[in-house]
Amino acid sequence: MGDLGELHEFCWMDLKTHDIPGAAAFFSAVLDWQFAVDENDWRRAIKITVDGCPIGTVSDLADPIYPPGTAAHLAYYIRVDDVDHRVELATANGAQLVLAPFDAGDQGRMATLIDPDGAVFSLWQANRFSGWRIPPQTAYAPQRMVLAGARHRRAEDFYRQVLGTGFARSDYRTATESADSTARWELAVAAKDLRMVAARVRDHGRGAFAWSEHAGRPCLHLESPQGLTLWILSLDPPVGF
Repeated sequence: MGDLGELHEFCWMDLKTHDIPGAAAFFSAVLDWQFAVDENDWRRAIKITVDGCPIGTVSDLADPIYPPGTAAHLAYYIRVDDVDHRVELATANGAQLVLAPFDAGDQGRMATLIDPDGAVFSLWQANRFSGWRIPPQTAYAPQRMVLAGARHRRAEDFYRQVLGTGFARSDYRTATESADSTARWELAVAAKDLRMVAARVRDHGRGAFAWSEHAGRPCLHLESPQGLTLWILSLDPPVGF
């Protein structure tokens, strides 16, 4: 129990950028992610897969639905049983409502909020689509979520009040950027060879990485040329921060 994609865990991501070709080139070269139009989707959405497993979608920030100047970011979804009820709990516990609950076609129902420390998240009530279904030990696939911020205890309490339980696949880590104290969710994927990932970033010529550690073992904090950030953990064993 408690795998990503299950109820009350993170279940999906949407990569939002002004430079889709650039983002696709970087993550394909560094993490073996594949970007392709889903021919079975009437919207012809761009889907991200790794080793044949769908892990996300791509959104173009040039679309008029996004306010001008919206920065590139990765949006993450938490699977819940009842979006409307969980939104009520979230706002009662200090969250700001960004997008009120609405039906996303026949796929599910969603809402977007900002938690009390500034981290953006979306809630997803599945209908036809429930999100991540990834075999264990899949390289470069979502393994955990990390909340980078300063108020870990308050964050844990907030999400427990909203979901009625704690996350099994999420960790809390002090943010590294001293100039910005706003909390944010970041994805952690796993790789068999961290040095190879670092070499791929250098070979690509754009993007950046920094060595860090978790559980006494090295890990990488990765940043794409568009400013998208995530963590790279050692695949064996995929443990939390």
